[in-house]
Amino acid sequence: MIYKNLGGSGVRVSQLCLGCMTFGVPERGDHRWTLPEEQSRPLIRQALELGINFFDTANGYSDGTSEEILGRAIKDFARREEIVLATKVFFPMAPDANGGGLSRKAIFRQIDASLRRLGTDYVDLYQIHRWDYATPIEETLEALHDVVKSGKARYLGASSMWAWQFSKSLYAARQRNWTPFVSMQNHYNLLYREEEREMMPLCVDQKIGVIPWSPLARGRLTRAWDEQTERSRTDEYGGKLYVSNIDSDRAVVEQVAKIAAARGIPKAQVALAWVAQKPFVTAPIVGAARSQHLTDAIAALSLALTAEEIAQLEAPYAPHPIAGHA
Repeated sequence: MIYKNLGGSGVRVSQLCLGCMTFGVPERGDHRWTLPEEQSRPLIRQALELGINFFDTANGYSDGTSEEILGRAIKDFARREEIVLATKVFFPMAPDANGGGLSRKAIFRQIDASLRRLGTDYVDLYQIHRWDYATPIEETLEALHDVVKSGKARYLGASSMWAWQFSKSLYAARQRNWTPFVSMQNHYNLLYREEEREMMPLCVDQKIGVIPWSPLARGRLTRAWDEQTERSRTDEYGGKLYVSNIDSDRAVVEQVAKIAAARGIPKAQVALAWVAQKPFVTAPIVGAARSQHLTDAIAALSLALTAEEIAQLEAPYAPHPIAGHA
């Protein structure tokens, strides 16, 4: 396993991050396809054994049960100080007026709740899950700065938003000497490359670590175009991400399959290798519902796609409407 600095910070993370949205109580929240604890724990343990030290979850995943499952597994299988533990805040966790969002009140309330569920006294990376249009960014940034200064988080990160919003956040924090964001967790894969226009160049310029979510496009890049899984049938949010430019998307999937067949490897390795080889990417966030998903992800790190193969994969792409944030 290769370990990299997360953006301009000094913390080193594995070249793969295990995304923990897959883990949670299926009856809690709106993710009916999640794995319960007894099925999640072996995958978390396998990730640790493969050298992954970077784990990403969120307070909103399966109504907080993803955090609970991950926290217990880390306590049982690892040394906390060796793990880079990331979670997120924004989506509502309670029905009252301040149950979600990025106000000072909400952030202080939700960091304490996440720490209780994770069974730890700090997270390594605390991320805003989306942009809060109802709260001034200065209020959010000062609250996050105070969370870091209180010792409850080591670093700050952001997730999908417009590049102008991220730029404004970086400037405002620098102007007031508040703790800056060190990472951007954004939507990026062979079927969705709109982030290449502005967000990726901004991250390169500002030395921001890029940790893309959905690098396999919710599995669409790993299976036949018309094949469905339990998650694809029931994941309402995922079903909204890839509903345009169907012909070009199908052509991309076919190119992935063609290169995988020529090399005699699973399609997942080809699609993930394309993301991992991008020089601006620090660590793709991969989900795992089976052991093979993790072994494929590890194998993708040593798969060197040729310039010709990369051109074949990228050629069919057509511009897409923004998907992943509003």
